Amino acid sequence: MSETNRIEYKRELSEGLEKEVVAFLNYREGGIIYIGIDKEGRTVGVQDADGDQLKIKDRLKNNIRPSALGLFDIVSEERDGKEILKIIVASGSEKPYHLKKFGMSEKGCFIRLGSAAEPMSQKLIEELFASRTRNSIGKIKAHRQDLNFEQLHIYYQEKQKPLNKQFRKNLELTTTDGDLNYAAYLLADENNLSVKVAKYKGDTRVDLMESNEYGYCSLVKATKSVLDKISLENRTITQITQKERKEHRLWNAIALREAIINAFVHNDYTREIAPKFEIFNDRIEITSAGSLPDGLSKNEFFEGFSIPRNKELMRIYKDLDLVEQLGSGIPRILESYSKECFRFSDNFLRMIFPAADKVYRETPQVTPQVTPQVTPQVTPQVRDLLNVFKGEESRIELQKSLGLVDRKNFRINYLVPAIENGFVEPTIPDKPKSSKQKYRLTEKGRKAKQE
Repeated sequence: MSETNRIEYKRELSEGLEKEVVAFLNYREGGIIYIGIDKEGRTVGVQDADGDQLKIKDRLKNNIRPSALGLFDIVSEERDGKEILKIIVASGSEKPYHLKKFGMSEKGCFIRLGSAAEPMSQKLIEELFASRTRNSIGKIKAHRQDLNFEQLHIYYQEKQKPLNKQFRKNLELTTTDGDLNYAAYLLADENNLSVKVAKYKGDTRVDLMESNEYGYCSLVKATKSVLDKISLENRTITQITQKERKEHRLWNAIALREAIINAFVHNDYTREIAPKFEIFNDRIEITSAGSLPDGLSKNEFFEGFSIPRNKELMRIYKDLDLVEQLGSGIPRILESYSKECFRFSDNFLRMIFPAADKVYRETPQVTPQVTPQVTPQVTPQVRDLLNVFKGEESRIELQKSLGLVDRKNFRINYLVPAIENGFVEPTIPDKPKSSKQKYRLTEKGRKAKQE
């Protein structure tokens, strides 16, 4: 495949990378840069993917203004048996972006035209600057400055990314004047944001059964609480026929998770309205404040083009592995639900997912089952992984069998949970990063696969 208006190839990591990123940040659709593919589309690979990723993050952080943090993602992929890097760049909301050393000039500002990054005219630079979005949670000063971030410290520590004394500045939780901003307020241990999960008895809002409150705390904690609550509500339905036993959940778990996180990350908090989650007997509705970002059409939205409304939140959610990569959420939802499940208005975006069965069923009183549950409970991802094992398999072989390209997604959602729950074990446990490392099912894993 040749280069296009949204795809750029680079044989190796070169000095012109920042220029290409700036051009995509200023382009209304963003774009993708591949490192390790030449201009003819041939795969040459990269020698040190991990080292190059660190260099890229450092360069884009320090050499582009306004800050591009939260607007790009770097993914390691394998193509033609070689490792390449994929840089996903979203369209930014603070155009014009420019190279720091040249400032907001024709030498520093670029935009994507066709398959090339071209200098901006001074007139376009002035027009974009005049219309730059200023009403964002990163620019609004928090009405409280006595904020604590113990919860945020804990979440970063769990990911082995401890925060240092400069974390407020590094995570863009301050305004240009040095005050804590509204993003910091949302992520602090205490705030006034109310996040609710409501349950209704029927198919309307007339008969409220239950209202759960998960707000007034760090938005990350609220997100995790909502994910846990709705995961419990997403019960498994079992169908037993003469030939097989089929299990599926009320809603697709992957799509549901993506929708919940999307509602939190892209909600318009400048309206001081939190996302809302409502469970009915025939569906679940997830509503976030704010219409589509300016310049983003419905077709572009469904195709995964990304203009993050809250880049500060996006960056932190990516750090904590709550967001996998830019632009992946909506396409992943559309694998299970149609475009008709989305409702757009001037002030809100609502996702409505029908339930595979009645959410609540009145059942007669029966004697409680006392037989202990012995079948290991596994996620759909781990179950898929167990099913592809034929013997000792390498990581590449397992990813290929599962049809997965993203190495990080495979590791976090498939391999690590399978190992931690004792279903899978490495063949060289004392050398986890060995190039000869393979994996095999344990006795518990073989039993879970059979059952």
